[in-house]
Amino acid sequence: MYDVITFGSATEDVYLKSKKFFPIPCKNLTGGRGICFNLGSKIEVENAFLFSGGGGTNTAVTFTKQGFKVAYCGAVGDDFLGNSLVKELEGEKIDVSLVKRIKGKLTNISLILAYPGKDRTILLYRGASDNLRKDDISWNKIKETKWIYLAPFSGELVGLTEYLVNFAKKNNIKIALNPGYNQLTLPKKTLEKILRKIDVLILNQEEASLLTGIPYKMEKEIFKKIDGLTEGICIMTKGKDGVVVSDGKYLYYADSLGKKAIDSTGAGDSFGAGFVSGIIKTKDIVSAVQFGIANSVSNIKKFGAKEGLLNINKSFPKIKVKKEIK
Repeated sequence: MYDVITFGSATEDVYLKSKKFFPIPCKNLTGGRGICFNLGSKIEVENAFLFSGGGGTNTAVTFTKQGFKVAYCGAVGDDFLGNSLVKELEGEKIDVSLVKRIKGKLTNISLILAYPGKDRTILLYRGASDNLRKDDISWNKIKETKWIYLAPFSGELVGLTEYLVNFAKKNNIKIALNPGYNQLTLPKKTLEKILRKIDVLILNQEEASLLTGIPYKMEKEIFKKIDGLTEGICIMTKGKDGVVVSDGKYLYYADSLGKKAIDSTGAGDSFGAGFVSGIIKTKDIVSAVQFGIANSVSNIKKFGAKEGLLNINKSFPKIKVKKEIK
């Protein structure tokens, strides 16, 4: 029996940091800025790092560090990077028997271009992870878990979302869902059926706004609508501004710890898995929020989506959580 099985991508993240990546204004880009370097030149970088990433494997590592029995269900390429990633998960005592190796596809790769003191740009190759199909999954093993954690899906995986949720519900498995854009833009009726069965729903501000059609600053209105879509716990993360959580009756507000991010790549995964770890252990939202934030803050102080994650015996600062009736 597993405590948690995680689903989602498995990637290798390559970080390149250079003062020769220039941020420039550009009206044609959504964010109004772009990144620039000389065309046709050999560009020197000051730092380069290689870490594993991907929502499915990132969250699995938080759960195993908290003492849970964990399996990761996903796909990697039948290549060096995929073999390396699987060995790393095994080293973390994560069951990899549910990992599918996809022939003819490379393991997912993220190339992260970082300019010192500025934001980063990610070039993403969606490879093997997006090609996991229903027939690739050992469903008898999936039955043997208390929770499933669904990180953002894309590609073939998106179509599996409803099936996974229905399977879990039928087998009395608790469900945590951190949906990505492709899941949030599923047909309305399909998405509503999924959300009604979720125990913990984790969104960032942009995702909450996309789901509800309400500007993200209108928090109470957003939660009023989301509470009508699901009976589970609803979370909206706000980056450096903290988090808001609803249990249907109360809203819980918490600020971040105010720590400067070295690398925010795994922040959402470390908070989400940290929060669910707290719920499993204590069944208390305040404690879960405190641990989720502490786990995320510890993570963003280092390069790498799995670096700095808190171990089971690691103490952490417990921030104030404000609770108010809705």
